[in-house]
Amino acid sequence: MRTPTGVVIFISILLLLDTYVFQAIRSVSQALSPRARTIVYSIYWAITVLAIISFLLFVYTEQDFLGKKLRTYLFATVIGLFLAKITAGVFFLLDDIRRGIQWVVIKLFSNSRTGSVNDLGEEGISRSAFLNWLGLAAGTTLFGTLIYGYSNKYNYQIKRLQLSYDNLPEAFKGLKIVHISDIHSGSFMDKKAVQHGVEKIMKERPDIILFTGDLVNDRAIEMNDYKDVFNQLKAPMGVFSTLGNHDYGDYILWPDDDDAHKEKERAAGKKLPTLLQLQNLEDLKKVHAGMGWRLLMNEHVALERNGQQIALLGIENWSSKARFPKHGRMDLAHAGTEKYPFKILMSHDPSHWDAEVKTQYPDVDLMLSGHTHGMQFGIDIPGLKWSPVQYMYKQWAGLYEDGKQKLNVNRGFGFIGYPGRVGVLPEISVITLG
Repeated sequence: MRTPTGVVIFISILLLLDTYVFQAIRSVSQALSPRARTIVYSIYWAITVLAIISFLLFVYTEQDFLGKKLRTYLFATVIGLFLAKITAGVFFLLDDIRRGIQWVVIKLFSNSRTGSVNDLGEEGISRSAFLNWLGLAAGTTLFGTLIYGYSNKYNYQIKRLQLSYDNLPEAFKGLKIVHISDIHSGSFMDKKAVQHGVEKIMKERPDIILFTGDLVNDRAIEMNDYKDVFNQLKAPMGVFSTLGNHDYGDYILWPDDDDAHKEKERAAGKKLPTLLQLQNLEDLKKVHAGMGWRLLMNEHVALERNGQQIALLGIENWSSKARFPKHGRMDLAHAGTEKYPFKILMSHDPSHWDAEVKTQYPDVDLMLSGHTHGMQFGIDIPGLKWSPVQYMYKQWAGLYEDGKQKLNVNRGFGFIGYPGRVGVLPEISVITLG
């Protein structure tokens, strides 16, 4: 997007969309006085100009120029306007399709010249005031909802699950697990609010805390201001963690991604991490260790309670989606776990469950994931659960069961991209085994 071509394409799309939506604005404002219409039109195009300026500032300035918070909200607002206008445009397109069909029917089956002067001053089929108003209402509602969602990003919700298993050792009945995921510390802008979320976890008095990846957005240094918050997470049986797709630093351009590195990639025939990227991952591992978290890298540990044991497995990111990395090695993590009667797996991406866990590792009793965030947008109430992310992920939020195997997809502690939550709130999963 930072290339001149990318910027021109995006702004061109914005202007085309704005021009299309403006036709509906003109249509519904015909009853206004000339002065009132001028005011409405001026406000509309002023917002468009401001959106384009905001976009250019986001693309061509560094974070220090505007500050992290302002940059984040500017970008989110521009994208919110874009999505709102696309939503409105769907209704206008339906109206145009209706008008087109009606025009064709008239031309084919009428011998006389039929038509009326529409409300744009043109001869032809008039626009539907109902669809125009409906489209504008839908777009405005979506934009207002996204703005409201800014206030929900630290509104941590506790989701309680009581899970029963026949093969769970007696000593582990009543075990309380806190499952969190997707902290994304690089997105945080309110340390006190994050502290409140950590305190909420500790009030649950968990026996064990399990974190399933994406501690940062890209860089280990994003945790510098938050290590003293998250190192407060303690539990009698420990805090265990895994890596998510964002933890590898794949989504930014590293300074040493130069011509020499690209030559190495050509010789290898694949994408390779740079030395700085590899160092970043090592630094992130040290962050986990420094907070007292046991990072599981394609391995397992035995959890012991009153002389009985179960296995806890943790793998690196593994996704069935081609655009996400496959560093996870279940064969390594699972090896040697045959002697344990009960197994918990931490794996960041829930697509791993259908793609590999259910088919090749049926003795994994409980898998814990995150990754989707519930897209931070949807409807999540008893009896109704919907989000656009469900068209990409079959398992995207909450509990799923297949036979004796269960999967919990945490909706995410943090946020990324859009600095808010609509419907799908940040989650602390409290799982009690029985």
